[in-house]
Amino acid sequence: MKLNKYAKIIITGGLALSLLPAAAVEQKVTAAEAAPASKNLIVLIGDGMGPAQVTAGRDYLKYIKNINHLELDSYYVGQATTFADRGEDGGVVVSGIVTDSASAGTAFATGHKTYNAGISVSNEDISLPFASVLEAAEAAGKVTGLVTTARITHATPAVYGSHVRSRDNESAIASQYLDSGIDVLFGGGKQFFTTTAEKGKRTDKNIIGDFQTKGYEVAYDAAGLASIKSSKALGLFNSSHVAYTPDRDETVPSLAQMTGKALDILSKDTNGFAIMIEGGRIDHASHANDFSTTIDEVLDFDAAVKVAMDFAKKDGNTSVVITADHETGGLSLARDNIYESNYDLWDKQKHSSESIAAVLKAAKTPEEIKQIVQGNTWITDLTDEEITQIMAGDGSSYGREGSYNAVIAKRLLIGWTGHGHSGVDVGVWAYGPIADLVKGQVDNTDIAKSSAKVLGVDLDAATAKLQAKTIYPKFKINRNKEVLYPAKALAEKMGITVAYDDASRAVKLTGSAGEYSVNVDSLAVSWNGAADSITAENDYGKLYLPLSAFSKLTGKSLVWDSLSERILLP
Repeated sequence: MKLNKYAKIIITGGLALSLLPAAAVEQKVTAAEAAPASKNLIVLIGDGMGPAQVTAGRDYLKYIKNINHLELDSYYVGQATTFADRGEDGGVVVSGIVTDSASAGTAFATGHKTYNAGISVSNEDISLPFASVLEAAEAAGKVTGLVTTARITHATPAVYGSHVRSRDNESAIASQYLDSGIDVLFGGGKQFFTTTAEKGKRTDKNIIGDFQTKGYEVAYDAAGLASIKSSKALGLFNSSHVAYTPDRDETVPSLAQMTGKALDILSKDTNGFAIMIEGGRIDHASHANDFSTTIDEVLDFDAAVKVAMDFAKKDGNTSVVITADHETGGLSLARDNIYESNYDLWDKQKHSSESIAAVLKAAKTPEEIKQIVQGNTWITDLTDEEITQIMAGDGSSYGREGSYNAVIAKRLLIGWTGHGHSGVDVGVWAYGPIADLVKGQVDNTDIAKSSAKVLGVDLDAATAKLQAKTIYPKFKINRNKEVLYPAKALAEKMGITVAYDDASRAVKLTGSAGEYSVNVDSLAVSWNGAADSITAENDYGKLYLPLSAFSKLTGKSLVWDSLSERILLP
């Protein structure tokens, strides 16, 4: 039988570098193929799912449920590195050794590294967009989808269908989905589709109707999800993230249910499909150091993996990739030099710590703390020391929720190093033609390159089309609410010559339509030798000018898209 008669799946969740030399890997990934190896592509991402999270899920099944393995386990092929580019965090330059979801997602969606917080844009003062595998699939005539238990506008889904300098710009991400061509969007995040008057986050307009006008059928709960008939669908299953697994009722769909419906919709298209499916709340539970809920979310993700694998095996022409973006929390499955695990207590918490965070914060007395903890756990003997610890909070933004989880962790004999990400490698699993491309130790960028190769789509061509339309500059807004741009960086990106004349202490910008001269001391501006009234500002030695100056220099009508914070090129 021919290779493309078999479905293959790839899963990445904790570790990576290739056993092959780097040059050999690059050759394997980039070499042109006469025909694609797979008609369809499924990418599954366990956000925050490091090796310890995977092991915890397996141990729970083994010791509590008498099941010896996760669905993932049969497909393990290697591990992936997760580092990002250098960037800034609160004005401080960081190395990028520890990634966030935006930069990691950009890597495995587009094949390019970027800075933490960047959504599929390059790491420059004037950033350029990088096309994702889904965008390249759209360009090739395939249908596409995004599914997550996080907000659909959160970093991991966003890198596949939008481009912004900051992951926090979720209203722009929602709007960009409207023009992205992505056919199925399932997750939380309704607040970024609705206005502040509707208890949402948008300051412009409700855009759900715009999706409906474009043919999207909209669902808000499990019943609505099940009833979708259209080939385009928008599912918004909470204002923010979809509820944690232990906090859901029958109205909230599981990741497996969302996955099954998405595959049912997309697989009807004869040209094939590409989809990303994220277990987004593994990360959130690990950030909170909520061990029991972390396990629940790993198992929710693993159930979705089974749905994807079952589809791929039956279909016979699907590659599936599964990975993690990073590990979260620095989880350890032992502590305090005790060679033991209290696994018999791992399923004794009733709901997530998030569900009791508000009442913990409001509690006034030790007795209230006792009642709250007893109501959600097996603990009836909370000590005075533990009560004091909970009431004091843990010094982080999680406050009493964090200290509650610290008490639980100690009783469970597990540990957390903090509430952030760690820099460890993540696992890679694979099934199908893509499996041979991601074996051993790889980098997270290899996931995108391998995905494009097996699907037979052109990331470079899709990227070139995007870069011909938009650029994403750093900018500042002055007291008069004018948007100004770094003159040298933007000019050079647009092919404008920049020179400094020491005698006149003027920066000269020469474009195809003329020349601007700006005195760096007085900030007097001239256009082709005549005085000009445009604003010029010197910010710590860096000259800033308005977009009108660059339109005049190039003779082109450049437009500032204030929502997406990008320049639209003619």
